[in-house]
Amino acid sequence: MKTRYVEIAAYITRDGSQIRELLHPDHHGARNQSLAEATVQPGQRTLLHRHWFTEELYHITAGCGTMTLGERRFAVEVGDTILIPPGAAHCIEAGEMELRMLCCCSPAYSHGDTELLEAEPVAG
Repeated sequence: MKTRYVEIAAYITRDGSQIRELLHPDHHGARNQSLAEATVQPGQRTLLHRHWFTEELYHITAGCGTMTLGERRFAVEVGDTILIPPGAAHCIEAGEMELRMLCCCSPAYSHGDTELLEAEPVAG
């Protein structure tokens, strides 16, 4: 299966980031994982959330920011890859430029497996 970036519409997901699903079982034939590009606008951050069953990988492709993973906060930049284990509370904040990352989820991303730990989008 092949997808074309320009043909995939972006949408806002439950955590407040803009997502473009590059491959997902619901649409593209993948079976056990999904791959998406997420974008967080300058000075913004995603909502603190967790996935009970899904293991996630974030790979930063543009910009820089701050990752919150459990009790830890640390800087992230282009080339960094972050492992987010199932059940770990997390969010990511963009610095002064747009932050882009690839998000790989196994099993595939599901709104039903996303528990928001705060109520509304927040500015950084």
